Amino acid sequence: MAEAEVRKSALIKVHQLRPGTSGHNLVVKVVSSKKLVQKGRSDGPQIRQVRIAECLVGDETGMIVFTARNDQVDIMKPDATVILRNVKVDMYKGSMRLVVDRWGRVEPSEPLDLPVKTDSNLSLLEFEMINVVE
Repeated sequence: MAEAEVRKSALIKVHQLRPGTSGHNLVVKVVSSKKLVQKGRSDGPQIRQVRIAECLVGDETGMIVFTARNDQVDIMKPDATVILRNVKVDMYKGSMRLVVDRWGRVEPSEPLDLPVKTDSNLSLLEFEMINVVE
């Protein structure tokens, strides 16, 4: 192999997300963004400042809640098109949420005319953990 091969990661749609899965790449439109937490002083050291926003994101197959942290909050503005790389599906009170940990990225994208299917919010579906004993 003379050159390093760069594999283009496959994009999936919102309706393909499942509880407890990770490593997903999606192109979504931000429907709404609500700041939940802002701790620390804005004039203080960046390490101390914590910002969290709950954002509703979606594509033509459905919507889901994305939890944005710190610098991600600035990118997640309503009507923005973003690429979520290496995201995982966390469970919070029985419902699915998307999060990007330190291995993932949130990237602004060129604005797309992306219609969002607003009548299918995956975060409104409730899941129940069932332990299977064999």
